Amino acid sequence: MVAGKRFIQYESFFERTGWIPVRFMEEYRDPEIARQLISRIGAQSRKPVRLMEVCGTHTMSLFKSGIRTVLPETVSLISGPGCPVCVTDPGDIDAFVDIARTEGVTTVTFGDLIRVPGTTTSLERERAAGADIRVVYSAADALVLARNHPERRIVFLGVGFETTAPTIAASIASAKAEGLSNYSVFSVHKRIVPALFALMEMDIPIDGFLLPGHVSIVIGVEAYRAFFERYRVPCVIAGFEPGDLLDGIRRLVRQIETKRPALENAYPRAVNAEGNLKALALMTSVFTRVDARWRGMGRIPESGLAVGEAFRAFDAHRIFGVVPRDAVEPQGCECGYVITGRKTPPECRLFGKTCSPVHPVGPCMISSEGTCAAYYRYHTKAAAEKNSL
Repeated sequence: MVAGKRFIQYESFFERTGWIPVRFMEEYRDPEIARQLISRIGAQSRKPVRLMEVCGTHTMSLFKSGIRTVLPETVSLISGPGCPVCVTDPGDIDAFVDIARTEGVTTVTFGDLIRVPGTTTSLERERAAGADIRVVYSAADALVLARNHPERRIVFLGVGFETTAPTIAASIASAKAEGLSNYSVFSVHKRIVPALFALMEMDIPIDGFLLPGHVSIVIGVEAYRAFFERYRVPCVIAGFEPGDLLDGIRRLVRQIETKRPALENAYPRAVNAEGNLKALALMTSVFTRVDARWRGMGRIPESGLAVGEAFRAFDAHRIFGVVPRDAVEPQGCECGYVITGRKTPPECRLFGKTCSPVHPVGPCMISSEGTCAAYYRYHTKAAAEKNSL
């Protein structure tokens, strides 16, 4: 079957059923299908639009695949607050450092977080100074440490969205079931939908949202319904392959050009309407919703997840009494503007000069999902100019 015919059958089946078997992954990477999607975007797009991808993995995939460089001049992509490390408030980083400096504590974290600067230092510097700070791949590794070192207090730094929150919740539930009294979590988890509401209230020009795939697997399509109904802004949930992303952009452009905003699921092989009910139930049982501070966005109501009362014995906030302090961005750092689409990385005077992956100033250059890291590695001058405000 030639690529053109395969694309027509692929798209026809998709539009008719809203589902594609996961085993046909080559369809999402087929160059000919990608070219046809690009052509359709170009044929439909007439007015200038700014589309925000609300996912750090989307940001990296869009750069790595070269999609940003082949879109028509009318379509600009801006990055949103989808990098968990990037949106973590500087005051929370300072609180992590306070925990790490506590005698008898082993602090456990994911790799990206360790290099993020607080007001005066970072976890990486504290580790170099002698603090016991471990980098792990999952919260399950932290539980192993708690089992093997009962003489130490193991504190896991809970950072992330609804993608990682269920696994952290599972670690807390497991610790309670096992009676691991030396394990606790310092949770600064975030919820993505309240951040979307906050973005729309910031008067940032956004014509459509490419909604995150990983988070949506957990929370489901309907989690965005109230947001969509309030603002009637085009929204499409997308996967991560080139075909996924191009199809998501095509759908957004079609909605905008036809003036028919909708909440669409372009990732039905992984995302359903109600989400992962078991993961949601686990999060609800362990965590409680609280107001949370976001880098560049301030305090957003009910956008955070704190350890609930039933699991208070595993809440590092309560155990250590550490209260996050007010803090500011590193001098000259524009990460707060970058993660809200108000600036692109090249518009920061530090980008590529005093701030680079080797010597990062802010989290957007540190994280593997950071917009500045993506621009530094993949961007071209033409792409930077095209996507600037």
